[in-house]
Amino acid sequence: MDAIFDIPIIGVLIQFVVYVIAALPVVAPTIVAAATPIALGAMCGFMNGRSGVVNIGIEGMMLTAAFVAWWSASLAAQVVPNVGIGFLGITLPLLIGLLAAILAAMAVSAVHAWLSISVRADQIISGTIINIFAVGITGYLNLLISKQSPPSAGQFQALQLPGFIVNVPVLGFLLKSLIGVGPIGLTMLISVIVLQVLLFRSRWGLRTRAVGEHPKAAETVGIDVIALRYRNVIVGGVFAGLAGAYLTIEFGSAFQGEMTAGRGFIALAALIFGRWTPVGAFGAAILFTASIGLERSIRFAPPEGQLGEWLTAVPLQFYGALPYLITIIVLAGVVGRSLAPAAVGRPYERESKAA
Repeated sequence: MDAIFDIPIIGVLIQFVVYVIAALPVVAPTIVAAATPIALGAMCGFMNGRSGVVNIGIEGMMLTAAFVAWWSASLAAQVVPNVGIGFLGITLPLLIGLLAAILAAMAVSAVHAWLSISVRADQIISGTIINIFAVGITGYLNLLISKQSPPSAGQFQALQLPGFIVNVPVLGFLLKSLIGVGPIGLTMLISVIVLQVLLFRSRWGLRTRAVGEHPKAAETVGIDVIALRYRNVIVGGVFAGLAGAYLTIEFGSAFQGEMTAGRGFIALAALIFGRWTPVGAFGAAILFTASIGLERSIRFAPPEGQLGEWLTAVPLQFYGALPYLITIIVLAGVVGRSLAPAAVGRPYERESKAA
């Protein structure tokens, strides 16, 4: 093996691949954790896009939900006992924060639905307004509230698997990475599977695809296009709410201004790269966040020899920018290949009935 590693260029590449494979069991939970809010944001985009509505306001919805989850949980912790039920770190204040985040994101989604469907405003502008408003209002409120030093309500805890399961070769590693997460992470995994099945195996999925592809034809067979779009866009807010809440009451326990850091836009990119399917979007989210696990592995356990010297010489900021660079590169490669629903972004107006 050492002789192979000594081959110029090819040897270094092989050594890098071997290093990544060896580090994967350690960094996989980190990758899944980083991919969770992106995958949930992609589910929000999926509910909108498959119905024919463009939503670039996912970022703003996630940011709003993140703030509301943290603030509501903090207020609740001062009123109700912050006592857990002994499972996944679930407490009443955290549940209140989670519910408030979901309702807040659904309210913002309802505004986007009204502007996009009823008012028939430009859907890109509607999403942009949501993003700008969310950054401004959450930043301002956080500045006011942080002066009061509100107490933390804590955070959800990851599912602890029994040792005999974790030690099973391959299977233990997969289970620990995928389900060794908190309640919001588990909800994400369940949602991806359920939505994938419903999209192709249910009446709702058939009607949603019909409305997204050809709303006029769908209307002629009795599908209420307006009502279905409203339902899907507002329900999509549930996933944006979960994504935002994940950042402040599961992955962390505090709020910072603009802490979504572009995850909403990466979520939309993951949806496009995943060919507008839940499973595909989840896979794309894992791909986009793989560099985060790689950066942590290199920081704490770099490879030996020349490869280790090269990797550690690279500034850590480069690894931090990798998810965004990978997103750009991947999207550039799939433009024109990932076909969006034909009617996405096009406001629908019912034809007036003849007198």
